[in-house]
Amino acid sequence: MGPEKRAGGALPTTATPNGGRASSILPRGRQIQRTFNNIKITILCGFVTILVLRGTIGFGNLVPSGPDAENANLIEETNRILEEIRSDKDPDDQTGNFFSLNETYSLGPKITTWDEERKLWLQKNPEFPNFIQGKPRVLLVTGSPPNPCDNPIGDHYLLKAIKNKIDYCRIHGIEIVYNLAHLEKEMAGYWEKLPLIRRLMLSHPEVEWIWWMDSDALFTDMVFEIPFSKYKDHNLVIHGYPDLLFDQKSWIAVNTGSFLFRNCQWSLDLLDAWAPMGPKGPVREEAGKVLTANLKGRPAFEADDQSALIYLLMSQKDEWMDKVFIENSYYLHGYWAGLVDRYEEMIEKYHPGLGDERWPFVTHFVGCKPCGSYGDYPVERCLKNMERAFNFADNQVLNLNSELVATPASAQKNLQDATKVLTCLGLEWHSWNEVLVLLLVVILCKMTFVNCMNDVLGKEQLESNRMNGICLDSFSISYSLSSSRLWEIAGFPINGRVSFSYRAISAEE
Repeated sequence: MGPEKRAGGALPTTATPNGGRASSILPRGRQIQRTFNNIKITILCGFVTILVLRGTIGFGNLVPSGPDAENANLIEETNRILEEIRSDKDPDDQTGNFFSLNETYSLGPKITTWDEERKLWLQKNPEFPNFIQGKPRVLLVTGSPPNPCDNPIGDHYLLKAIKNKIDYCRIHGIEIVYNLAHLEKEMAGYWEKLPLIRRLMLSHPEVEWIWWMDSDALFTDMVFEIPFSKYKDHNLVIHGYPDLLFDQKSWIAVNTGSFLFRNCQWSLDLLDAWAPMGPKGPVREEAGKVLTANLKGRPAFEADDQSALIYLLMSQKDEWMDKVFIENSYYLHGYWAGLVDRYEEMIEKYHPGLGDERWPFVTHFVGCKPCGSYGDYPVERCLKNMERAFNFADNQVLNLNSELVATPASAQKNLQDATKVLTCLGLEWHSWNEVLVLLLVVILCKMTFVNCMNDVLGKEQLESNRMNGICLDSFSISYSLSSSRLWEIAGFPINGRVSFSYRAISAEE
């Protein structure tokens, strides 16, 4: 037979002298060489791994760290984030360390000659004086987020709050700005007021005082006037208590819900010193830790403008306090929980114009957050008390304007005239809330109800389906009637310089 076939086509093996299979073990020299090659590759891979880790997390983090190393890393990270916070120990201060702020964040280009520039501008523009008949020109500034509230009732109460502020400003000749814009994204939240106040100072040199007021604060003494002559040597007026500020170092020593800034260089400097803790994100979070550690009773949360101002006045007292007036002789800020339940007692015993605990000037609904989805107090309690405060103030406005209502007969005629106007527009009275909206428009245009109606009725008759709105002395009114009875009112110029935009919701249902 021919040669035997190899099973499966396997390669032939080399026969050994003893007739067995060849050994699969490599020669010793080649084994040693392969081992050395493997060791080289391992060392090379390890070296590359170390280089990668060194470039990403740092070499120091590869080494196990104890408590001291963790503290050092925390300090290094804090310094990297804040950059401007340094330990500045006073040998005479036994209460702890304070921090000083550098300029890591700026509200805008540094300005150092504002007093001179403003004085020159006032001289060149005498038609815009900063004092009118001996009284300083005041600009009330308030606002709310640009987005709708989390619930419709929140928008309703925002409208009531701005109506309350407009009433007070109209009575006392104060100009007003209602802001809905985010001027600085980094300064969102508590801190939005700082860039807004700075811009208004620079764009309105004719204004002597900028008066900030939170959207959840209401005027509840419509007669009281701020005694500005009392502050002729001061540039910041804020409600608070000096003993809480310097003795107890309390985080509620002053309240920034309602305060006044004089339009001057000193105020710009204070805003620049106040702002560095405000940028949203790690800076604000780390600054909050500093504030909580230094202010008595402060919960652990991110830095807020009130705590930051208190901290600034405490740590740099010599630099700022000479021009700061801490006011508590009247309620520039009045905490609502201790006031609203006493309105009936106030009406029985006292009268408007006092401004103090007997008849509070401002009632501030701290912790209610009517526009948000959460708050420190039950929503029902907050809304009920806000309604009481609004009505308490509104009744005073009606009393002040009572001379405009001559007789029941004239009031009936006014209502008939108003009904004719609405008929021309194709509208009807659906609720008294809509009547209030129309009355608000009349108040804004600074005309009596009868005059507004007669101005419209005196014009040529137009078909209702062709009318899109009413023009009253450059006021632009647009209306939209939907299932929710939504009235849109926009574009209200005040003295040709300041404008509003807001909306009213008629709670017909």
